[in-house]
Amino acid sequence: MSFARSLRQPDLGAVAPQTLILLLLTVLWFAGGASRGDALGQVVVRGAAWAIIAAAVLAGRRPDFGPAWPVALLLLATIALPLLQLIPLPPSWWQALPGRDILLLPGTASPPWRPWTMTPGATRNALAALVVPVAMLLLLAQLGQKERQWLPTIFLAMIVSAMLVGLLQFSGARFNNPLINETPGLVSGIFANRNHFALLLAIGCLLAPVWAFQDREALKWRGPTAIGLVLLFVLMILATGSRSGVLLGVLALVLAAMLVGRRLQRRLGQAPKWVFPALLAVAVAVIAGLIWLSVAADRAVSINRLIILDADEDLRTRAMPTIVSMIKLYFPLGSGFGGFDSLFRIHEPLALLKPTYFNQAHNDFLGIVLDGGLPALMLLGAALGWWLVASVRAWRAAPGEPVMLARLGSAILLLIFAASAFDYPVRTPTFMAFVVVAAVWLARGASSKVLAALPAQHRDL
Repeated sequence: MSFARSLRQPDLGAVAPQTLILLLLTVLWFAGGASRGDALGQVVVRGAAWAIIAAAVLAGRRPDFGPAWPVALLLLATIALPLLQLIPLPPSWWQALPGRDILLLPGTASPPWRPWTMTPGATRNALAALVVPVAMLLLLAQLGQKERQWLPTIFLAMIVSAMLVGLLQFSGARFNNPLINETPGLVSGIFANRNHFALLLAIGCLLAPVWAFQDREALKWRGPTAIGLVLLFVLMILATGSRSGVLLGVLALVLAAMLVGRRLQRRLGQAPKWVFPALLAVAVAVIAGLIWLSVAADRAVSINRLIILDADEDLRTRAMPTIVSMIKLYFPLGSGFGGFDSLFRIHEPLALLKPTYFNQAHNDFLGIVLDGGLPALMLLGAALGWWLVASVRAWRAAPGEPVMLARLGSAILLLIFAASAFDYPVRTPTFMAFVVVAAVWLARGASSKVLAALPAQHRDL
């Protein structure tokens, strides 16, 4: 009887979701920094994600999405789009789609069935990449209330360890990670792209202050630690050479002040009123002084590249008219997810030809519309609309642990949106996971149940 019961309910050991999250983040740290589909790390990350999903389903808890159901719906819709693009269509159907004339072979009497996408292999790769956010969402849905409290600490530790890799690169150490297509000599941390590394450091500028205020008892040592980490993150952003990273760093510092400013004021409630403005002034002066020292020592590569930028010679700026014309050509159904590289080579004007290739649109909003057309544009609008409504609710709610994490999630997503206007961070597995975590934080903290539980007289409206 006991044997039969063990078959029905296998005793595989209760696999804690936090353990699986740690494992997933470790894999992402080593292999999740590339966006190219042919990077070796993609195989490692996706294989680990599938194994983690299997372990979570077989030996984990029953997931409870609760207030995070909008995140799950958006992720399901994101999976559905490339799936639809891979369904084979009759010849008369796909030939009627805009821009498909190039697929017709001369002298072909009976064209074969083809999918909606022009690049089926690239679209299958884009679909396969979504296993990472699915795994992260499943694990987050299995976490209990107490277990969620350590997530900021784990993500901050991940960012700090990535910063240490950047420091080694900045010091002149040359090593090559075979799992990602990094460029030797660049300060890109655990990423193949220094812009993505700068974004991770900017997120660290948000996480560190929130982490410090999570534990009131430990604030005396967490506070100075967080200040030191933020200063290191800022200096490392300057060392990456990322122009967009400078803008993201400034935005992150402003958002960080908004996240913990009121809590800091309450902690200084017994002090004179001039203390809080004075602390802000000192913080600004210290950061400005460190930036000046970096520039004077010729270590602020990001600022140097920002100053010498020539918009007429910048490939991204010169390629924008071509990208816009491609969007118009393939609209309203798009060209297919993941196929930008191949399609841009078809439409690339002679003036843009060079030994290297243009791998992405470097504006993910335009890239998404090019890939998915009107359906992708509608899904993007729904995601941005949900973020805006949930963010307003979170920032108007009374302070508390869930609300602070919701505001942190809102701020992280804002940073990622801003970075996506210049680059393509969410096409890397690491930032796919970060987006899911930030969105779940925002959804849980901005939910009606959480807000209803807050005393009405203390709500900050």
